Amino acid sequence: MKLYIAGHRGMVGSALVRRFESEPGVSLVLRTSAQLDLTRQAAVETFFATEQPEVAVIAAARVGGIHANNTYPAEFLYDNLAIAANTLHAAYRQGVKRVLFLGSSCIYPKHAPQPMPEDCLLTGALEPTNEAYAIAKIAGLKLCQYYRRQYGVLFHSAMPTNLYGPGDNYHPENSHVLPALLRRFHDAARAGRPEVVAWGTGSPRREFLHVDDLADACAFLLRQADPPDWVNVGTGADVTIKELTELVAATVGFQGRIAWDASQPDGTPRKLLDGSSLARLGWKAKISLPQGIKETYASFLAEEAAGQLRA
Repeated sequence: MKLYIAGHRGMVGSALVRRFESEPGVSLVLRTSAQLDLTRQAAVETFFATEQPEVAVIAAARVGGIHANNTYPAEFLYDNLAIAANTLHAAYRQGVKRVLFLGSSCIYPKHAPQPMPEDCLLTGALEPTNEAYAIAKIAGLKLCQYYRRQYGVLFHSAMPTNLYGPGDNYHPENSHVLPALLRRFHDAARAGRPEVVAWGTGSPRREFLHVDDLADACAFLLRQADPPDWVNVGTGADVTIKELTELVAATVGFQGRIAWDASQPDGTPRKLLDGSSLARLGWKAKISLPQGIKETYASFLAEEAAGQLRA
């Protein structure tokens, strides 16, 4: 199988490479963003026509946390729409047999039922702080669904919950909550600071999935003869941001006080995916949150020591 992984240098793409690079019969096709700009339609069309991959996993995206989504909504909408439209249309035109498009749990309404089933999509308003990103991901999901319905191609999607793991982005302002906390507490512990300020109230609940579990779920879905148009990928359990913060602080050895800045936005009150569809197919996550954070912190230290930390 000739497999193209779009976004192979990102956290998700790197995990997919780790998952598939030693699998017998799989030949990986990889391009950096400098080699192939997925927002440029002609370049994407030429790539698919030249390389002719049999299967593609679209893991490329412009991503970030609440601050980045709030600050750059135009770029989050345009870039992610362009990536989805260009890759999916070119894959269809060039006869790619199968495409797995990766979305996000933020596609579901802000006040969706908890846990969130796949069929609650488009039943309510989105969370405003990441609406632009969510709209682009919904468009990609729907493109897969409609190409499949209209042309019979096996294009389908996976909607992972909040992800973390090796190769994450640790930017102090533009990263997601778990890597942002890990970086903040690591720096505070190293400097011996007595206090760390955490954003919001700590009351929202979030679900976290190790990126290697997501890669395993993708491999599982690619083996399914008739997968759902889109399916949730999660652990089935969530924690409060306060519980997460305390777990991260303990993992990195921070001994000081945690102060909460309630003037900062909390975001969606709760985000827990209903993973029963994927469970019925026979897949479940294996990496616990404490174990995953411990492994991620070890990877953080190794990346920092090698000068490879994404920040």
